[in-house]
Amino acid sequence: MADVNRPLFGWRVLIPRGGPWGDGVAAALRRLGATPTVAPMIDFSPTDDSAGLSAALQRLANGEFDWLTATSATVVDVLAHHHIEIPPTTKVAAVGETTAAAFAALGYTVSRVPVHDNTAAGLLAEWDEVKTGERLRVLTMRSDVAKPVLTEGLIALGHDVTQVIAFRTVGVPVSPQVRASVAAGKYQAIIISSGAVATQIRDQFDTIPPETLLVCVGPQTQRDAEALGLRVNIVAGARTVESLIEAVVSVADNMAGE
Repeated sequence: MADVNRPLFGWRVLIPRGGPWGDGVAAALRRLGATPTVAPMIDFSPTDDSAGLSAALQRLANGEFDWLTATSATVVDVLAHHHIEIPPTTKVAAVGETTAAAFAALGYTVSRVPVHDNTAAGLLAEWDEVKTGERLRVLTMRSDVAKPVLTEGLIALGHDVTQVIAFRTVGVPVSPQVRASVAAGKYQAIIISSGAVATQIRDQFDTIPPETLLVCVGPQTQRDAEALGLRVNIVAGARTVESLIEAVVSVADNMAGE
């Protein structure tokens, strides 16, 4: 029996990202009465350097790195796909709100995220541990289209850096049913989890009704989405699934009280 007292009862929410992060958001929304639709609009394709990736992941599992860096939540999907667990001796540095949240969703502690500038350059600027003079072993994992900012910066600081192209990012067309539902205003909210997702939302949805709320996982994603011409209605205050859900619930409560 449906519980109409749950704060998001009756809400349909589109989650355009799959993997552990998308599944975690969907589960949290269901607990609050919403009906989520997970319809991934980006996915990863295998890297052209599968041998290099496999070797690096085996070294990661063996505890051979002091730090792992990730500039995309897809890194978490790659680790899960290869059944790799990050050993407790390896710390994680992440760029991007969804990236940090994806690691947290699998129970990993993210030891370093940029606070003031949520970019690779911002991470380097704020990453105190790499500026002590100690030579660290760092694994940098990125997509084929991401610039090697972290790799080059860490090498310049004298660290032992292993870089791998972990995946290729590709857009995924949503079904005609999802596209029609968005155009008809049947979703109360659409989650924007990254700039790449924002690009797909802009390109694939000709019409997003004004009553459909666009929800960003953090301020950097908001800036990326607005730079693409998307309006943003809700921005999570922290890089966690909990904060994202709290932001949606707060708006739902305010709408219910009007």
